[in-house]
Amino acid sequence: MALGIGVGVAIIIGVLILLVIIGFALYAIGVYNGLVRLKNNIKKSFANIDVLLKQRAAELPKLLASVKGYMKHEKDLLLGVTKARTAFLNAKTIGQKAAADNQLSGMLKSLFAVAENYPKLRANENFLHLQARISGIENELADRREFYNDSVNTYNIRIQSFPDMIVARMLGYRESDLFKASAEDKKDVKIEF
Repeated sequence: MALGIGVGVAIIIGVLILLVIIGFALYAIGVYNGLVRLKNNIKKSFANIDVLLKQRAAELPKLLASVKGYMKHEKDLLLGVTKARTAFLNAKTIGQKAAADNQLSGMLKSLFAVAENYPKLRANENFLHLQARISGIENELADRREFYNDSVNTYNIRIQSFPDMIVARMLGYRESDLFKASAEDKKDVKIEF
């Protein structure tokens, strides 16, 4: 009889150990799948930003062509917009694209501010259409940057939280960077007439 009780206890302990192992495996799979989902959300949200950045870059030559005839004394500003666009088109990493985007946004603000001094330009239907289109893209970019940063923040919190950080470290997951403006880009834009 004592032998039967020992075997029964051993079976129960074996089943409990097996259940703990299965539970841990299911938990690790759940964490892994959650991290993969968050990582893919970051990629998707940046791809959405990238689409808008490319749309804006495609609209800029049309905008510059429409203002060149009016803004003969603003060659430096027009050259700055062109250089910022080129920097964006040559950017490879998220950080480079963010820096180029911030530079280009600042140049566009300057361009639109200077355009206020050219009444004929402000009355030009083509210019107004392009200005509205680019302003609309800028607003969409702001929304998508916010979504991207929310995705990155959620991911970064998750990989730093216990016990998820154990699985994240085993898989080599690292923090992602937020889409942010540099200190240079936060300075006021000086516009001289």
